[in-house]
Amino acid sequence: MPLLYWLIKFVFLGPFVHTVYRPWIVGVENIPESGPVIFAVNHLSFVDSIFLPLLVDRHIVYLAKSEYFTGAGVKGWFSRMFFSGVGQVPIDRSGGKASEAALDAGLGVLASGRQLGIYPEGTRSPDGRLYRGRTGIARMLLESEVTVVPIAMIDTDKVLPTGSIFPRLRKVGVVIGEPMDFSRFAGLEGDRFVLRSITDEIMHKLSKLSGQEYVDVYASSVKSRSAAAVRRPA
Repeated sequence: MPLLYWLIKFVFLGPFVHTVYRPWIVGVENIPESGPVIFAVNHLSFVDSIFLPLLVDRHIVYLAKSEYFTGAGVKGWFSRMFFSGVGQVPIDRSGGKASEAALDAGLGVLASGRQLGIYPEGTRSPDGRLYRGRTGIARMLLESEVTVVPIAMIDTDKVLPTGSIFPRLRKVGVVIGEPMDFSRFAGLEGDRFVLRSITDEIMHKLSKLSGQEYVDVYASSVKSRSAAAVRRPA
């Protein structure tokens, strides 16, 4: 566990979060005590990546967007130092070859025996509903042959809604589901229908754990359409 990660978890931020927000968690027993694990998590708010690591014992590595590591000025320096210090891995999310690089980065984390946190939706939900998952998680779990644990974040969007700067005082929760077994699909990571089937199974499990309505379209598509509507002249 990186030193900065430990300090944030046990000295600086962790005690504050537990005292002020009083987060609850169920299903901790479903997290394997050792070995590489993929945590498949719904994504409601930026603070998902803060609350979850503070509530589970094992160190979670997230694949963070590369912009967090390349900013200029004091803010850029702080962002770069923070995300590097807590052990996060920068990725380019532009697609194409960048997607392959992200896959390789995730596989590298798992090969080292660490725990990888993935948001299958690829972006935060624009309205609190659960959206269609990207199949990268399926390919990664088949290639790495690791355990997948579904995790539902509850009400984090009420703490820091999209577009907000300052967090609000709301009680949040985490529901950890039982590990999911996809060994029956071993060797089929090149079959796009298998990848879609696995991803959909994970998303429906997350919907059940979180109580979110499931929408079978990509969240990024919804955001793009909303942005285009705002730009369209009256």
